[in-house]
Amino acid sequence: MQLFKFSSTFLLGICLVTFGSFILFTSCGEDDAIRADINPLFETIPPEAPVPEDNPMTDEKIDLGHKLFFEPRLSRSGIISCNSCHVVGAAGVDHRDRAIGEQGRVGPRNTPTVYNAAFLKAQFLDGRAETLEEQAVGPIQAHEEMDLTPEEAMQRLEESGYRPYFAEAFPDEEEPFTFENLAKAIATFERTLITHGSPFDDYLEGDDDALTELELAGLDLFQETGCLSCHRGPLLGGNSFTRFTHAAEKKSEDTGRYQVTGDPDDRYVFRVAPLRNVELTYPYFHDGSAATLEEAVSIMGESQLGRTFNEEEVEMMVAFLKTLTGEFPIIAHPTLPR
Repeated sequence: MQLFKFSSTFLLGICLVTFGSFILFTSCGEDDAIRADINPLFETIPPEAPVPEDNPMTDEKIDLGHKLFFEPRLSRSGIISCNSCHVVGAAGVDHRDRAIGEQGRVGPRNTPTVYNAAFLKAQFLDGRAETLEEQAVGPIQAHEEMDLTPEEAMQRLEESGYRPYFAEAFPDEEEPFTFENLAKAIATFERTLITHGSPFDDYLEGDDDALTELELAGLDLFQETGCLSCHRGPLLGGNSFTRFTHAAEKKSEDTGRYQVTGDPDDRYVFRVAPLRNVELTYPYFHDGSAATLEEAVSIMGESQLGRTFNEEEVEMMVAFLKTLTGEFPIIAHPTLPR
């Protein structure tokens, strides 16, 4: 996550308009709109997530994945489900510093949101899974999370009456009741967890009144300071990796992508955080060490940009980041087989 720097000044009664790296000021009448020049690296979220050829979307598969996402019998204790950490009613996170799994075991990292994860090129903060399907089975098998083997998971589902649901979701397969298809179903459901309609998207699509003057100042700050070098695209991040200097300076035990690749150049390298809905996905960073968005902005300025933001600059940046909060789909708790 790489953010921020600011070089413009606020003048009372004056409109700020950005053209590339130049700032122009024009007098404003009551009907004049403030319009910032938008970098083409910004994108709105597509209406639908990309779908792999070997796992097409169907209503039956979405329904099965919905059930499995909320299914606590996929954990050893029968208490923890995917939704226990990726709470769909809480922006797809659990608001803990680090996730808590079986027997109260504390996981190594903060829980990333499941919303819009379908647009990521790699899953997990270290990118160790390339697809949602690969990611979906990781927590089920992880000792500190749900702690089941694939065989145990499928046995529990069979005892609970899930076999007919697998047959409906995968009608063309000779043996649809498999752990691989469990992953495909969960991934299919997760591809429906997309947010749209944020004020920033409205602004990108031409609504000049979508952002306030303070939010526009934050947008200008975001663009001028080089945040877009990492926080770009439809999610404003999430599809590249960078060294998190703050973690390196703290000598964090979590060395990030290095634990996956073994490459010394990957020490303290993490996936750049997507900023969509960031207002609601606190606490921040891989270890949850930043409790508030204001704290995260300040740390990122010093860590990644080598500058100290003053109070006004932090306020501007946070105001802009809050415009990235979109509308969440309504996800009901499903009726599970008994």
